[in-house]
Amino acid sequence: MTSSVTDGGAKAAKNSVKLFTLDKTILMDVASVAPHEQGIVIEGKIMGTMPMKVVLRPEELRAALKFVTPGLIWTLVKMLFRRPVQAPKKK
Repeated sequence: MTSSVTDGGAKAAKNSVKLFTLDKTILMDVASVAPHEQGIVIEGKIMGTMPMKVVLRPEELRAALKFVTPGLIWTLVKMLFRRPVQAPKKK
């Protein structure tokens, strides 16, 4: 199965997911996640300017599952019910 990802996917999307550093600056802005013949393609921007397109391969996904613990799962479930945190103001 071959899947193509459009070039426009790395632009800031309405449904993007932002990952923040501990000092509340945006580190990554994930614009799309899509299946690909090599695994899962994740597109977005790093630090607001550098476009990225990465592939999560099956062996890396299996390795990442070693980080998942019952405590982490409980934290993820609790996060779904927390009030939103104020977004940092742009400079």
